[in-house]
Amino acid sequence: MPAWLTDFYADWGPGLRILLSVLAALLIRALLQVAINRVVISVTKSVRKIEGISKEESPLAQARLLQRTRTIASVLGNLATWGLSFTVISIALTEAGVSPGAIVAGAGILGAGLGFGAQSLVKDLISGLFIVFEDQYGVGDSVDLGQAEGVVESVGLRVTQVRDLEGTLWFVRNGEIMRVGNQSQGWARAVIDVAIEYQTDISLAQEALSRAAKSIDGKALGEPEIWGINALSGDQVVLRLVQKTKPEDKDAVARMLRQAVKVEFDKANIKLASNPNAIHINVKN
Repeated sequence: MPAWLTDFYADWGPGLRILLSVLAALLIRALLQVAINRVVISVTKSVRKIEGISKEESPLAQARLLQRTRTIASVLGNLATWGLSFTVISIALTEAGVSPGAIVAGAGILGAGLGFGAQSLVKDLISGLFIVFEDQYGVGDSVDLGQAEGVVESVGLRVTQVRDLEGTLWFVRNGEIMRVGNQSQGWARAVIDVAIEYQTDISLAQEALSRAAKSIDGKALGEPEIWGINALSGDQVVLRLVQKTKPEDKDAVARMLRQAVKVEFDKANIKLASNPNAIHINVKN
């Protein structure tokens, strides 16, 4: 090796090694980002081919799956960036004469300080990761988070956005969510309680409820169930009708059932129980 090249490497070797490590890190980061983007694109193209998703469900299901994929991709990209950055900084400090042990110790102290000073933020991020990876809920789901109840509009690593029935948009920190009630996964039940007069023939009323439930087409799943007497008092008998349905159709099915029950009860001349606390005053002229 020529003497000038040896001298050049001796003088500029550390800088060259730092420069090469930076270039290598940028190249690796670019390759990882390309791989992550290809996964996102692949999921985006195949999302419409998911089996078991109806035309009505597909927009929400697509938004939910795409959001999960992009969130996970963002997390992986950030992890890769921070990991490579830490590696390059460690190499640069080592080339500058700093002991690797001091680097590790300093990183540990810095991490402990950041963790202690941002405990709530770290808690929110970790909770958000578990929500995304476990698919506890997603965009379009009707949920009860304790602090807020409504439809999920966005799921982030730190905050979940929920729109309630009155239109208020709630921002709920993921670390503060202790329980999740998801009303949009799998199936739901439309539960109808019908209070009839005490002296009404129970068998006749149950037959009318069964006819009303069977008149509902399209949105019902399976056969209706008449659970019988759900409450009993000296003034009324409460019968319960249950119909399994799709989660997004529960309210619509419940309204259709109530209308059908009224029609069948009118045909059978079955009267609903009046409010026992009501006061009726007859005024005679």
